[in-house]
Amino acid sequence: MFSLSNGLSLLRAPLALFFFSHSIFIRLAAILLAMFTDALDGYLARRRRSTTQLGAILDPAMDKFFVFFALGMLLFEQRFEAWQAVAMLTRDLFLCVFAVYLKFSGKWQAYQFRSIRWGKATTALQFLVLLVLTLHIAVPAFIYSIFIVFGLLAFVELLQLVKKQPSTSKQ
Repeated sequence: MFSLSNGLSLLRAPLALFFFSHSIFIRLAAILLAMFTDALDGYLARRRRSTTQLGAILDPAMDKFFVFFALGMLLFEQRFEAWQAVAMLTRDLFLCVFAVYLKFSGKWQAYQFRSIRWGKATTALQFLVLLVLTLHIAVPAFIYSIFIVFGLLAFVELLQLVKKQPSTSKQ
């Protein structure tokens, strides 16, 4: 089902394209609008009780698209190093490991996708780092370590959620 919340999520894809501009103001506006639409779509979905499985997948996918695109542009411009970009994407690497776990354990079909605390924290930190990098301010190395910790915590949170979900296997 398509909703206003899902439309706001989709808006983040074209906002990422503003990173083709070299204007700091346009890039900052794109980041701030992406942050705003991310917060607003979740708020509206919960308030209107219109959360959907599509929205549970679309919202983080659009966040990832925006962050990956912006990071790619900033990396291309040599605003930071490749290891720092990899550190910022650690949560997403853990998500891939989790997806492989779900597939091979036979739990993929039964898994209920939803946002998690450490995923939200990582996305917020990614947006903040994008703001700082866009302003040409160096980000201290320890911040990139936080991404690794958040990624590990997200993985643990996901594993705990799988244990809590009822099994649909036939006996």
